[in-house]
Amino acid sequence: MAETNRIDGRRAFEDAVRDAFAEAAAQGWRELYLCDPDFAHWPLGESAVVDSLTQWMGGNRRLTLIALHYDELPRRHPRWVRWRALWAHAVDCRAATEIATDDMPALLLAPGALTVQLDDPLRFRGRITRDPADAVLAREMIDAILQHSVEALPVTTLGL
Repeated sequence: MAETNRIDGRRAFEDAVRDAFAEAAAQGWRELYLCDPDFAHWPLGESAVVDSLTQWMGGNRRLTLIALHYDELPRRHPRWVRWRALWAHAVDCRAATEIATDDMPALLLAPGALTVQLDDPLRFRGRITRDPADAVLAREMIDAILQHSVEALPVTTLGL
């Protein structure tokens, strides 16, 4: 049986995300998917996270973010937004267009390696699992949301 650890609290969730990015860099996982209504409570802008993502990015890597909206990301995580501009060719930001806030999962998926998922985002309760069945379910959920998504968070803004 695959290992599953519980997440209980915001700090535990943030640590799980930090650890996942560090492991992605160390193991060279090919792709990562991040899902959340707005990523406001993720530690994306921390220098350690950006450093891990920089180490991870290279070769044929792909990072996909899916949110309902990206209003909070530039304000709360400017370091990540600057990093993303450098890696825009390998980072895809998508906005889900046909999903209710309560139906949007909060999860990080490294297919074949790791799933970090909040089952109760308000209390930051969830699980960290390496169970392939959990990864398959998470991937199916992501694929369904991606079918009803559009490009979002452009790297540059055109204007007059």
